[in-house]
Amino acid sequence: MFDSTSLFLSLITGGVGFVLMAYARKTHSWPFFVGGLLYMVYPYFVDGWIAFAGVGLAIAVALWIAVRQGW
Repeated sequence: MFDSTSLFLSLITGGVGFVLMAYARKTHSWPFFVGGLLYMVYPYFVDGWIAFAGVGLAIAVALWIAVRQGW
């Protein structure tokens, strides 16, 4: 589980999550906060790069739909 690829991907998704949470703090937007929190947490629970990419894509799509719906 802790090979160099998974550690690098976790670093990238954690950085994206941090940026989303910082943006949510400025705009007071709950979808960005939840999306950022999920991006920071899900690497701890997902094993394998295909599942990693699938969950990351699912979070991105859910965030996009929430923002498009006006949340």
